Amino acid sequence: MQTKFIFVTGGVMSGLGKGVTTSSIAKLLQLANQKVSCIKIDPYLNYDAGTMNPVAHGEVFVTEDGGECDMDIGNYERFLNQNIPKNHNITTAQVYSSVIEAERKGEYLGACVQIIPHITDEITNRVRKIASDEELDFLIVECGGTVGDIESLPFLEALRQMRVVEGPKNVMFVHVTLAPSLDVVGEQKTKPTQHSVQELRRIGIQPDFLAVRCTVPLEEKTKKKIALFTNVTAEDVLSCHDAKSIFEVPQILYDQGILDSIFTKFGKVGMVNASANWDEWNKIVESMSNHKDQKVKIAMVGKYVTLADSYVSVNHALKHAGAKLKKSVEIDWIDSESIKDYSMLDRYDGILVPGGFGTRGSEGIIKTANYAREKNIPYLGICFGFQLAVIAFGRNVLNLEDVNSTEIKQDAKNPVVDLLPEQKEISDMGGSLRLGGHNIKIKPETMAQKIYGSDSVSKRHRHRYEINKNYIPDFEKNGMIFSAESDGGKRMEILEIPSHKFYLGVQFHPEFNSRPGFAEEVFVSFVEAAAK
Repeated sequence: MQTKFIFVTGGVMSGLGKGVTTSSIAKLLQLANQKVSCIKIDPYLNYDAGTMNPVAHGEVFVTEDGGECDMDIGNYERFLNQNIPKNHNITTAQVYSSVIEAERKGEYLGACVQIIPHITDEITNRVRKIASDEELDFLIVECGGTVGDIESLPFLEALRQMRVVEGPKNVMFVHVTLAPSLDVVGEQKTKPTQHSVQELRRIGIQPDFLAVRCTVPLEEKTKKKIALFTNVTAEDVLSCHDAKSIFEVPQILYDQGILDSIFTKFGKVGMVNASANWDEWNKIVESMSNHKDQKVKIAMVGKYVTLADSYVSVNHALKHAGAKLKKSVEIDWIDSESIKDYSMLDRYDGILVPGGFGTRGSEGIIKTANYAREKNIPYLGICFGFQLAVIAFGRNVLNLEDVNSTEIKQDAKNPVVDLLPEQKEISDMGGSLRLGGHNIKIKPETMAQKIYGSDSVSKRHRHRYEINKNYIPDFEKNGMIFSAESDGGKRMEILEIPSHKFYLGVQFHPEFNSRPGFAEEVFVSFVEAAAK
C-alpha cells in the first residue's frame, strides 16, 4: 500500500510546538491502528546535534542505534512508545555531504550539480526510502525552522515536489502558526498567520490544515477570518491552545475532527474502531496530571539550567516516575556554579545531577554529590553526575590527593575518571563518543538488581570518559560498590552506596528509555526514595 505523507511546517516564530503537533498527529494515527513513524528535518549546517550547545538548541537526544539527534526525536519516541532510528533526523550537512561525495565519484555523469534537482532529489529519496524500508502507512515529516528562512528553502521545495509527484491523495501539509492575544486589545490577532501562509503559498505550498497556537481556544470568528485569508476551510483551522500537559494535545486535535479529515482527504474509508487503544492512552494522560497533593521536590543541579529544554528527557523521566507513583514531581533547576551555601539543598527531597561535559561548574557538582552523601539525601547521578560522584568519594572518603577526571584536569595525580582507551587517537569531536545502546551486566544482590529485577539491561550511552578500574578495590573497601559493568567488565556502569538511603550513579542515560506509562526503573526508585 502507498505510504501517506504528512508534512508539518512552521511559521511566524520558532518554538510554537511543531514537534508536539507532529507527535500528536502521529499518535492519533497510531491509535487508529496505522503503522506510523516520524522524521525531523533540521536545516542547520551541523551534521548532527552532537556538537551543539544544549543551552542554545536544547538537549541532544541519543537514539538506540547511536544517533545524536534533535530533541524532537525524543518527543516522537515518548508519544509513540517506539524507537526512532538516527536516519530519521535529516540535516543540511548530511544531504550536501552525500551529494558532494557522489559528485566526486563521478556519479552525475558530467552534469552541473545544482540545488534542483540534485539536492532536492537527495532529500526526497531519503524520505521515500524510510517509508519503503519500514513499510509505513503514514510518515509524518517535520520541517524545522520557520517559513521564510533561507536555509529551509531546499527542503520546502523538495516537499513541494513530492506533492506534485505523489499527488494530493498521498501528500498533505499541516502549517503551525500563531494567533497572539494582545492584552491591550483583548482579541486574537490573525495577521501573523495570514502573512505566514502567504509566504508558504508564495513558494508553491498550499496547507491543508492550520494548527494555530493560542493561549485560549480559537474563537469561531477568528477561525473564519483565518480561513478567508488562507484558502483553508474553517473546519481545518485547528485551535492548538495551551494545555496542562503536551500529552493532552492529541485529544484536543481529535475533538476538532482532524483524524476524520485526514482519512477523508486521503480517501481511506472505514476507520478502525480503536476505543481500546484510546482507553489505554487516556489512562496514561490522566496519570500525568492529577497528583498535586502528593509533591516531591527535586533539585536538578547542572551546567545548562538556563534552558529547561537542555534536560528535557530527564524532566520527562521524573514526571513519568511521579505519575507511576501517583506523585507530583516539582523540579528546581540549580546552576552548579551559583551554589554558595550547600545547606540550601536540605529543602529538597532528592538531588539529581544530569549529564554534561567540561570543567565549568564541575566543582559545584562534586560538592553537591558529597553533600548529598554526607546528609543522606537521595542522590541520582547520570553520566557526568556519576563520574563526579566518584571524584567526590575519592576526595572525601578515600582522602586521596589531587583527585579528578582527566577531562577536567589532564595531569591529576589520582585520575579516578579517565579517557576511554579507544578515544585517545580520536581528533574529531562530532559523532566520536561512545554512543547508543550497550548491554549491561548487573551484579546479584545489589540495589541495581533490585531496581531492574534482572541481571542484564540495555541502555543508551553518550560519553568519552570512564571510571579508572585501578581504583575500584579501594572504593569498594570503603563502601562504594560498582554494581554493574559492560564490555566484558571493561566499563563500570552503576555505582551505589548500600549504607545510604539512596545513592546511585549510572554511566548511561536512563532518561532516553523513559516513556509515559512506562517509567524508567532508576527514576521510579529515585522518586520513591525521595518521597519517603
